[in-house]
Amino acid sequence: MTGGMAIVEALIANDVNAVFGLPGAQLYALFDALQQRSDRIRTFCARHEQACGYMAFGYARSTGRPGVYAVVPGPGVLNTTAALCTALGCNAPVLCITGQVPSAFLGRGRGHLHELPDQLGTLRSLTKWAARIERAADAPAVINEAFAQMLSGRPGPVAVEMAWDVMAASADVSLLPGATIPKATAPSPSEIEAAAELLVAARRPMIMTGSGAQHASAAVRALAEEIDAPVAAFRGGRGIVPEDQDLGISSHAAFRLWPQTDLLIGIGTRLEMPYMRWTGMMTLIERPQAPPRLVRIDIDAAEMQRLVPHAGIVADAEMGTRALLDAVRRLKGSKAPGKKDGSAQARQARRAIATAKAEARAAIEKVQPQMAYLDAIREVLPRDGFFVPELCQMGFASYFGFPVTAPRTYVSEGYQGTLGFGFPTALGVKAAHPDRAVVSVTGDGGFMFAVQELATAAQEAIAVVTVIFNNKSYGNVLRDQRTGFGNRIIGAVLDNPDFLALARAFAIEAHRVNSPEALKPVLAAAIASGKPVVIEVDIEQGSEVSPWEFIHAKR
Repeated sequence: MTGGMAIVEALIANDVNAVFGLPGAQLYALFDALQQRSDRIRTFCARHEQACGYMAFGYARSTGRPGVYAVVPGPGVLNTTAALCTALGCNAPVLCITGQVPSAFLGRGRGHLHELPDQLGTLRSLTKWAARIERAADAPAVINEAFAQMLSGRPGPVAVEMAWDVMAASADVSLLPGATIPKATAPSPSEIEAAAELLVAARRPMIMTGSGAQHASAAVRALAEEIDAPVAAFRGGRGIVPEDQDLGISSHAAFRLWPQTDLLIGIGTRLEMPYMRWTGMMTLIERPQAPPRLVRIDIDAAEMQRLVPHAGIVADAEMGTRALLDAVRRLKGSKAPGKKDGSAQARQARRAIATAKAEARAAIEKVQPQMAYLDAIREVLPRDGFFVPELCQMGFASYFGFPVTAPRTYVSEGYQGTLGFGFPTALGVKAAHPDRAVVSVTGDGGFMFAVQELATAAQEAIAVVTVIFNNKSYGNVLRDQRTGFGNRIIGAVLDNPDFLALARAFAIEAHRVNSPEALKPVLAAAIASGKPVVIEVDIEQGSEVSPWEFIHAKR
């Protein structure tokens, strides 16, 4: 078989059912193999390589399974590096497959088509692991290693490349079963015991979760119930405990509870919110000051040095949280699992959480019109529907103002803050979940980064509902220039196309609304249609109340 077919067969062995890509000369053999094996793998072809990377990211972020994309080398792979950086920042398992110059030209610097000085070195600087497949016969083993690297320990993106001639040539290939992913090691009993002793002594604990805890929802909920702890997240860990339930709280409610908190438990999170945002972005904290005491559960041992806890548990979030819960119950001489503590301390903790939630909601109500529109979307979007924000005024307000009710349904950009990620990422989310609602909430500026992917939505029948909040500006930049730079405006005001006419040119249904009440029935009908739909919301330029006092909250 060809090198391209050897790669495809290895993907099938690893249960890949979708690839996002854009064909080109160096990948003809790979795409020919994908066409021949279309019974096993659906190939979604985009109009720009960046969208391929973000679609794979959306697939991975919303499922926890590998998202795979394929693009030509050189400029093609460089066009995807923002998505690779985003995947690295969000610990998303994304596999980039790319080509290379013919093997005889490797390292010669002759200027062959799409040649980079050191493509593999570039990829290694942006991913968890990268390798070249030297022979077709090596493809099964190298692809398996890519999956093992992607999914073991702290997940992250990986990349493989294959020279143009090797991909096209035929050779004997012995296929292999899919990769064996190493099982996470059990947490250290001494680490569990030390953390459990701190928990049992605490009176007002709080749990914060990140992307690394998305698969541990049941365990986190059980621990929260056992110790009457509120559960908060900034972006990646949202929905692990539904925020409309008693112990699920918004980031701003967490900020209000922070002064009373005597123990913080971070599960699969860098803890950006309390130790970077609440203390100031320029402040480097290596060991938190007590109180609150800090307990961390993280699969990456290096995290325990990046932010040193009082008790650290190096473990998978599910395994570590379960072991910690068992130890806490043992030390407390706890009642049967699931039975709530009826003590005065527990009742007082629950009242404090409820009060903080109510006060937080009242405080953020002033962030208008964003809150009214977010409330309208939340009312219409099913509990298991996906909300994909953008770096825009609605997206920023959603960090604290949009209740997330199920794991993995808030698909954020993480710390890279990659403007323009939202719409193509939402396409990947919908490709992974064709039977669930997916709403892309974007600004006019960010949407234009990938506007050409309306063609992809139409051609591939990806039924994302895209809500474009059009304030004819990069809203954040405009506000900052007005308030911080003497109203000297440059590059922040936008002359936009007619978004309705543009969508219809791609044969996509489009609507325009100008109020939250008008949005609700249109959004509901769009979700029910099972087709890609664009909804433009007119927003008066500069009218949005700044959300930043609730994102960089200070006392």
